[in-house]
Amino acid sequence: MSKTISFKTYSAKPAEVDRKWYVIDADGQVLGRMASEIAKVLRGKHKPQFTPHIDTGDFIVVTNAEKVALTGKKEDQKSYFSHSHYPGGVKIDHVKDLRKKRPEQVIESAVWGMLPHNNLGRQLFRKLKVYAGAEHPHASQSPAEMKVN
Repeated sequence: MSKTISFKTYSAKPAEVDRKWYVIDADGQVLGRMASEIAKVLRGKHKPQFTPHIDTGDFIVVTNAEKVALTGKKEDQKSYFSHSHYPGGVKIDHVKDLRKKRPEQVIESAVWGMLPHNNLGRQLFRKLKVYAGAEHPHASQSPAEMKVN
């Protein structure tokens, strides 16, 4: 005589998600290691109620984006390639030049590459706020300091 036990899989509802704000100081942090931690928190994988198809993540504010560290020769050799799909539409941006023009984009592109490339990924990416300097306008949300290993 055996009993049948039915288990129910928990699925988070968007209204039930408790969102927190975190601030990360990118000064001296290695880009890839920091970006993977940011992507994990944006996605919500650090929470027990993580649901793959629901946005369960938190907000991230990154400051001092201009001081992020790159290992090896990436400062001189790494580049970002894009094409407009028109003849001659190749655009190549090198990290060294991009840091001078728009240092936030280096962190944003690293995090974007680690998120899903669909509607959910775009929704998650909107919760990332990156600033070149030490100041940010999100003090009223009282973000907690987050350490990245």
